[in-house]
Amino acid sequence: MLSMRESLALTLRGRLNDRMLMAVLAVLLLMGLVMVASSSVAVAERATGGELYYFVRQLAFAGLGLGAAAVMYCIPMQHWERASFVLLALALVLLIAVLIPGVGVVVNGARRWIDLGPVNLQASEPARLCLFLYMAGYVTRHQAQVQNRIRGLIKPLLPLGFAAILLLAEPDFGATAVLLAVTGIMLFVAGARLSHLLLLAVVGIGTLGLLIVSSSYRLTRLISFTNPWDDPFNTGFQLTQSLIAIGRGEWLGVGLGNSIQKLLYLPETHTDFLFAIYAEEFGLLGSALLIVLFGVVVWRGLAIARAAEAHSLFNALVAYALTAWIGLQAFINMAVNMGVLPTKGLTMPFFSYGGSSLLTMCAAAGLMLRVDRETRLEAGAAGTPDRGRRK
Repeated sequence: MLSMRESLALTLRGRLNDRMLMAVLAVLLLMGLVMVASSSVAVAERATGGELYYFVRQLAFAGLGLGAAAVMYCIPMQHWERASFVLLALALVLLIAVLIPGVGVVVNGARRWIDLGPVNLQASEPARLCLFLYMAGYVTRHQAQVQNRIRGLIKPLLPLGFAAILLLAEPDFGATAVLLAVTGIMLFVAGARLSHLLLLAVVGIGTLGLLIVSSSYRLTRLISFTNPWDDPFNTGFQLTQSLIAIGRGEWLGVGLGNSIQKLLYLPETHTDFLFAIYAEEFGLLGSALLIVLFGVVVWRGLAIARAAEAHSLFNALVAYALTAWIGLQAFINMAVNMGVLPTKGLTMPFFSYGGSSLLTMCAAAGLMLRVDRETRLEAGAAGTPDRGRRK
């Protein structure tokens, strides 16, 4: 390891952090704050009488999120690896607690939040972060079993399957899909046999398909998104209004603050459907810029994960999981807004309004930067070049 003096020197020269990743995350956070302020004016005035109510709260959450990122950045990754079972227990406690009447809060027919007084905690956000850390720890300790035996895959998936059942009971179909998809990516990166993963994927997809068919609510949402114009004032209302917003944006948008759909036409303008308002105000070129920014986050995250493989499997798996989580959730949110996927109830990372999501994503960013720091320190101590990185 490097001495304290060498580590400090590297830090002062900015070589222990991926500066491009930090800059893009900061831009996404600032853009999100601006869009929350713009998109929530009408709904905030109607709900509270104050036009900037949601913006002020999001600004406070952003400050707390930066603090969470700093804390996660300062904690060595080995502590998270040792605490993987504690994190699993914490995740399951959160997911069980939210289903207890009097503890969990029901909003729009879903019991996803825990009442903490001035704020509500969306249990699935920190729970998924804990579950990814647990999975990374388990796979690191049992890599040979995961690679060679299907039983080695099933063992860690049992508690994750229980967590998925709890998420579906809320119900939170979108969070469940992301949890299972990211877990599959982690197992693939760890070297699990493709045939084993495909078998488990078939079972998982089949189970989710049965759940969709067995629920008239989910089936209606699945069918309505294919042609929302068949029932534009009922089941297709939200999607049609979202498509109208995106269509109005054309090439350059109508300008910041000039959206019409945010004036109580499109529901959830500052949360799940913030992208539609953004597309209306900044058009196709602005939307392309946002996609590029998330693409850079995924690119740099994969670079961090790839570099970490040489020094720590746990660190690499964590970086892969966090990168996949951010990328998948951003893609799903945009796809839902554009009618490519049925409504999932997932926010856009670092962008949409929501304290639980913003705090958790900031914590995830701090973890990713911590992985980057430790990899650079190890590379420096070993005297190896820091390939694939920006200094």
